[in-house]
Amino acid sequence: MNSTQIAYLYGLGAVLLWSTVAAAFKVALDYFTPLQLVLVAVLTSIATLSIILLMEGKLNLVSRQFLQRPTFYLISGMLNPFLYYYVLFAAYDLLPAQQALSLNYTWAILLPILSVPFLGHSLSKTDMIAAMIAYVGVFIIATGGNFTTMSFESPIGILLALLSTVLWCLYWIFNTKDNGNAIVSLLLSFTLGLPFIVITLLLTDKLPTLTAEALFAGMYVGLFEMGVTFVLWLIALKKTDKAANMSTMVFLTPVLSVGFITWILKENIAAATYLGLGFILSALALQKLLPRFVCRPGSQLT
Repeated sequence: MNSTQIAYLYGLGAVLLWSTVAAAFKVALDYFTPLQLVLVAVLTSIATLSIILLMEGKLNLVSRQFLQRPTFYLISGMLNPFLYYYVLFAAYDLLPAQQALSLNYTWAILLPILSVPFLGHSLSKTDMIAAMIAYVGVFIIATGGNFTTMSFESPIGILLALLSTVLWCLYWIFNTKDNGNAIVSLLLSFTLGLPFIVITLLLTDKLPTLTAEALFAGMYVGLFEMGVTFVLWLIALKKTDKAANMSTMVFLTPVLSVGFITWILKENIAAATYLGLGFILSALALQKLLPRFVCRPGSQLT
C-alpha cells in the first residue's frame, strides 16, 4: 500500500474509534460522576501518551517544551481537559447521548465565528450561511421538534452541551500559537490540567469507587477519546498528501455514532435528532466543501 492508502486506514481507524465514544460516555457515567470520569480518563490518557512518546524516543521533549512556555500549557490544561471534559460529561449525564452528540458537533461551525474576534480572521458568506443552517438544527434537536411549545427536555444539559463547543473552540484557538510537538503538547495539557481536576473533585465530589467494569469504562474513554485516537489521526494527516480529503472523513463520525448509540445504549433515535443532525451535517458540508468547489479552476461560481 502507498502512503495515501495507509493514511486512509489510520484515518478510518480514528473515525471508527471516535464514533464509539458517545455511547461509551453514557456507559461510563453509569459508574462515575462527570468529574470522576474526567479523572479516570485523563489518568489513562496521560499514561497512554507517555508510553507512546517513550516508544518514539521523544519523552525528553516534555520537560523542554514545558520550560519554554509553562504558563501557556497551564492555561491549555485548564481549558482541556479540565473545563471542556467536565462540561461535556455533565451534558452527557443530563441528555440522551443522541442530543449531546449532535449539539457538541457544532463546534466546527462555531470555530470560524470565534476566530474572528480572537484571531482576526474574516467571516465568509459561506461561514455565516453554514452557521444559520447548523443552529436551525440545534433548535430542532433542543426542542425535540416541538417548535410551538418551545419545550426543552433539559435546558441545563443543552446549555452545557453548547458551552462545551465554546470551550473546545477556545482551546484550539489558544493552541494555534503552539509550535511544539502535538503529542507532547497534549500530554502537557493533560498533566497540568490534572491538579485542577483533583482539587475540584476533592472539594465538590469524592474519589471514585473502582470496580473492574467501572475501570474498563473509564479507561476506554481515556484511550479512545483522548489518547490513542488522537495519535492515529495525527499519523493519518502526516502520511496523506490530501489533508482536505482526509478531513471529510470526520463527517462519518456522527452518523456512525448514532448507530452505536442505538446498538449499545438501545436509545430510540428521535425524528428530530435525524432532522437536526441532517441540518448540522449539511452546514458542515457547505462550510468545508463549497470553498473547494468555488476555488476549483474553471469554476463559474463566485
